[in-house]
Amino acid sequence: MSHQETHGFQTEVKQLLNLMIHSLYSNKEIFLRELVSNAADAADKLRYEALTKDELYEGDGELRVRVSADSEKGTVTIEDNGIGMTRDGVIEHLGTIAKSGTAEFFKNLSGDESKDSQLIGQFGVGFYSAFIVADKVTVRTRAAGHGADEAVQWESAGEGEFTVENIVKESRGTEITLHLREEEKEFASDYRLRSIITKYSDHISVPVEMWQEGTPAQEATEEGGEAIPAIEGHWQAMNKATALWTRNKSEVTDEEYQEFYKHISHDFTDPLLWSHNRVEGKQEYTSLLYIPSKAPWDLWNRDRKHGLKLFVQRVFVMDDAEQFMPSYLRFVQGLIDSNDLPLNVSREILQDNKITTALRTAVTKRVLGMLEKLAKNDPEKYQSFWAEFGQVLKEGPAEDFANKEKIAGLLRFASTHTNEAAHTVSLSDYVERMKEGQSKIYYIVADSHEAAANSPHLELLRKKGIEVLLMSERIDEWLINHLTEFDGKQLHSVTRGDLELGELEDAAEKEAQEKLETESEGLVKRVKESLGDKVAEVKVTSRLTDTPACVVAGAGEMSSQMIKLMQAAGQAVPESKPVFELNPEHPLVKRLDMEQDEEVFGQWAELLLQQAQLSEKGSLADPSAFIKLMNKMLLAGVK
Repeated sequence: MSHQETHGFQTEVKQLLNLMIHSLYSNKEIFLRELVSNAADAADKLRYEALTKDELYEGDGELRVRVSADSEKGTVTIEDNGIGMTRDGVIEHLGTIAKSGTAEFFKNLSGDESKDSQLIGQFGVGFYSAFIVADKVTVRTRAAGHGADEAVQWESAGEGEFTVENIVKESRGTEITLHLREEEKEFASDYRLRSIITKYSDHISVPVEMWQEGTPAQEATEEGGEAIPAIEGHWQAMNKATALWTRNKSEVTDEEYQEFYKHISHDFTDPLLWSHNRVEGKQEYTSLLYIPSKAPWDLWNRDRKHGLKLFVQRVFVMDDAEQFMPSYLRFVQGLIDSNDLPLNVSREILQDNKITTALRTAVTKRVLGMLEKLAKNDPEKYQSFWAEFGQVLKEGPAEDFANKEKIAGLLRFASTHTNEAAHTVSLSDYVERMKEGQSKIYYIVADSHEAAANSPHLELLRKKGIEVLLMSERIDEWLINHLTEFDGKQLHSVTRGDLELGELEDAAEKEAQEKLETESEGLVKRVKESLGDKVAEVKVTSRLTDTPACVVAGAGEMSSQMIKLMQAAGQAVPESKPVFELNPEHPLVKRLDMEQDEEVFGQWAELLLQQAQLSEKGSLADPSAFIKLMNKMLLAGVK
């Protein structure tokens, strides 16, 4: 008995269908690439499952995809004899977009069709691309290993709901029929479909077949002429049907590499670069690695699957084998085909396997090498990579100790040398420009580029012409905690207690500083008594030129940025008190020193401390108290 149910689409699916129909008008033919790609994946999955359950082949081990058209009915059909789907699988895969964070993706859509089509490309549309050209889609499917009466038909006009009913289907696999819109009938042509398949699907490793009409027999027409026998109609492969990565690099065109990238990534844009490599010797494997041009929309989603496709002796084994690619390179797409792993390999076996570890080390080095080469040979292209993936790469030094120096060489920062917010300065650039006698790489981490560039902590260094790296991304404090040196030079924060200028400070400056400290002993003592336990220590400083005071982190204390990072992560942070540094040369500090009234002195000291804390942290625990105090001091000055 047929059991039909009607279901509503997930809200996001409705939005996506609507957007695709209207946004991807410029590249409609990709529907066939996506559906053929899915059908080939279904064949790959069956081949893997059948390694341990040969009965799934049901006596038919010739896996293929078939594409056909009916110009009278205005339909296109894509059929495979792959793994197929159960009723539950159909509802899950064809009714929902199985990606967390989907709603967040749709918030980013702007209504500008050209921009939105790019975003959709990064989202990966797969099956839903059928609705770009069809006003109704019918899917008939039976899962391998299930009876003919356990097949399912799914149907939808893409407008909010779909129906699912039980049917009888003798052959396993999935058959998708697209009922073309009136204006898309051009796709019901064999010639048009054939040209799309050869353009987009040549690299697919299962045959993609179309029906070739037969020809009747022809008798010999003249003396000496030969009779031509009849040729029966038959299904003929339209693609090479050899795994692209098994071919020699010299045989594969750039266009083929680019189309293969789109097949495995479901991205619409061409990759930025790729590396195809065959290794023989102690271990035998082939890797084909791609760096995308654009970051996927869910790059920062912790649940996002990442990793390489894994093949063993050309047999597809698993998607998203994250064991071969560290998390900080999660944007890399591609595959690895190993001759050394067992065919029945599972995620559990991969977790604890020497071969896996060796392959991971090798492909990680290859990706870093690709990026080093790009940075050296095409800095402009590298900047476009950095704009998309730089923040992810910054996770590297904490995660991959063995490659810390390599990763550090790939990092880019803003700097006082360029006075621009763009991240274009490498640590090597900085080291090359270091002043004679300079032994440290100076940096500052702040809430924004403006806060970093205008921080009072930079005043003395600017005066001396010493370059400072300006960091303002949330991950920077985390990065700096794991990247403590580069090229033998220590990284040193200018917001720490001691600037440690070393040889950059001459004897006269040291003498002047000591004299200043001696002359200001009374002021320092008064300020410390006035502020009490609000500060850990009060000192005079020569690091300031235009600012009256600043706060710095004491030795062993957390920086204000690290405190914010910990609090944002919900971590309890021990209370820390700042070191308060005064600039005795500043008119306000001189005014403070001359103040006889201890109550007014205390108010001035408090005002300068809160000013310094505001400048350092970008916020205050009690901003209204600060405003009241400042207004009070302003009014006192007006009298």
